[in-house]
Amino acid sequence: MNSNMASLLSVLCVVLAVMNGAAKIAAAREFKVGGDSGWHEPARNDTAFYNQWASTNRFQVGDSLVFEYQNDSVLNVERWEYFHCDSNNPISAFDDGNTTVILDSPGVFYFISGTEDQCQKGERLMVEVMSPRSVLKSPPSNASVPAQAFSPLPLSHHSHGSSVSGSMLSFCFCFLFLLTVFN
Repeated sequence: MNSNMASLLSVLCVVLAVMNGAAKIAAAREFKVGGDSGWHEPARNDTAFYNQWASTNRFQVGDSLVFEYQNDSVLNVERWEYFHCDSNNPISAFDDGNTTVILDSPGVFYFISGTEDQCQKGERLMVEVMSPRSVLKSPPSNASVPAQAFSPLPLSHHSHGSSVSGSMLSFCFCFLFLLTVFN
């Protein structure tokens, strides 16, 4: 194969890898927590307000949550702190009135108001974040479902696993292709 053709193919591979990465970044979405209402103490007897709001959305790695609030705060906490409205040991705390949190890993994220009374009245949010966007093939209809498919969600938003992105796969494919062309 001549060098012009090899150069053209290597440029094409790089362009495809960059486009793949850019498409994933462009696909990330921003969600205003609570919709037009923002982050505030819910109306009386509406303690499920934020979790109902979350259930109407699908969150994926790379998306972000925007908390807009006044005279309040947002705490990112662990599961136990969420259920007990405990603000003593947050993962992170914000009180600037306009907070953006990037959902950087799959799993469950927990947020509460820094004011215990407001948290107990329902100003708290649990968000399930799906794995990074990718095209998944469905298993054949006669395939058995592994027992892991029904395991509970992780208790924390921390992820210890890893995933191979489409960009990395594109890079590896291009590298192997170029290796075979030049050898």
